[in-house]
Amino acid sequence: MTIYIGAIILFLFLIVIFRKTMVKTAPMFLIVFILVSAAFVYDNLAGSKPPSAVNKIKSWLSEPAEKATAFLGNNTAVIKIKEEIIIDPPAINQFPELPRGCEVTSLSMLLQHAGIQADKMTLAKEIKKNPEPYRIENGKIYFGHPNEGFIGDMYSFDNPGLGVYHKPVKELAEKYMPGSIEDLTGSDFEDLKIHLSDGRPVWIIINTAYKQLSDDFFQTWHTPSGKIQITYKEHSVLVTGYDLKYMYFNDPLTGEKNKKAPIIDFEKAWVQMGKQAITYLPN
Repeated sequence: MTIYIGAIILFLFLIVIFRKTMVKTAPMFLIVFILVSAAFVYDNLAGSKPPSAVNKIKSWLSEPAEKATAFLGNNTAVIKIKEEIIIDPPAINQFPELPRGCEVTSLSMLLQHAGIQADKMTLAKEIKKNPEPYRIENGKIYFGHPNEGFIGDMYSFDNPGLGVYHKPVKELAEKYMPGSIEDLTGSDFEDLKIHLSDGRPVWIIINTAYKQLSDDFFQTWHTPSGKIQITYKEHSVLVTGYDLKYMYFNDPLTGEKNKKAPIIDFEKAWVQMGKQAITYLPN
């Protein structure tokens, strides 16, 4: 009963404090009040044991804060997701030395923003390579898997090649920042904004159109790890920010700083390419 009375007092207190904005805030207060009251009644009538309904409501109410604290390890500071932000890491052009080196060039930008002097040519030498040769047999393409190392020739378009995915890139980044690299692959797109809001750019895999591609841009490769869908429009950029309409990124294909693309298109392209992303954690 004490909890119930306390909830009523808190609700009335909030009404007094926020009376000037009550038109906007009253619905939220009312919802919270109803949830707490219902949880209290349920606990007392049903005789539920911990975790009680009240605790479940408390957990639900705290979830947004916990989500904003994600990926921070032992750092318990809550990151508020900003409406817009643009970060200023160095912009580096992959050309002319690395025609297929967008991934290591974007990694170089990420590491340099973290204070690590790692140039693109050094990273190009150090990135894990996949030795699987390119061949076509019975109309089927056989090549390596990009998550097992860089595929083909990074230095010239004269030979077969493609690129590399997030796993070898994270492994290489870990050599420069041990224990401080976070693989965000598979995360929700909104989760990227947590790190961007904290002033840390995000390395991603996307495509050169920065929008979802039709199926005819993809082909099936047969690799030692199984079949995969590959597009030669595969690309990597360093995401530097966002606002209400656009995502901003440093593009190694042109060396352009804070290039922009519509958020909706950008997200769809990122999802289509497997939601691949990494960043570094705060000290």
